[in-house]
Amino acid sequence: MKRPEPLQVVKERRDGALKLLVESVPYISFMGVSFDRRGDELTAVMAFDPKIIGNPVLPAIHGGATASFLEIAALIELSWQRAWGALEEGSADVAAIQGAGYLRLPKTIDFTVDYLRSGLPRDCYARARVNRSGRRYASVHVEAWQDNRSKLYAQATGHFLMPQLIVDE
Repeated sequence: MKRPEPLQVVKERRDGALKLLVESVPYISFMGVSFDRRGDELTAVMAFDPKIIGNPVLPAIHGGATASFLEIAALIELSWQRAWGALEEGSADVAAIQGAGYLRLPKTIDFTVDYLRSGLPRDCYARARVNRSGRRYASVHVEAWQDNRSKLYAQATGHFLMPQLIVDE
């Protein structure tokens, strides 16, 4: 029977894959979005920055910044969920998973945002839930909040075209 890998090795492989995925899109760092990983669960965090204010009178976060944040959360969750299975097999390292296309981002088909209240000038959090994910198509729901998870300030539903994996034949 094969011995399990040391926990530190598993964590490094997971963190390395997530880092590659997030760094593949420069816009994510421009928006100040990072991801908090707990096992296979990701929480997107958009740190407050005055550049994301859309209405300085209120002040409120710009709707485009909110929509971008939700779409980023959905795309990374889809790719992360797809890569998770390959990472957990343990047989492949991050480079092999990347080469097989697991870390490629899906393409947005449509994305609908519901603005439930004004985003206040503070950090934002979001979690995406994959409703359906097949070989070619995926559907995702994302919720965003600030101080209290039960008081959402925005939510979105998106449909995505999944990238084809490169399979060794």
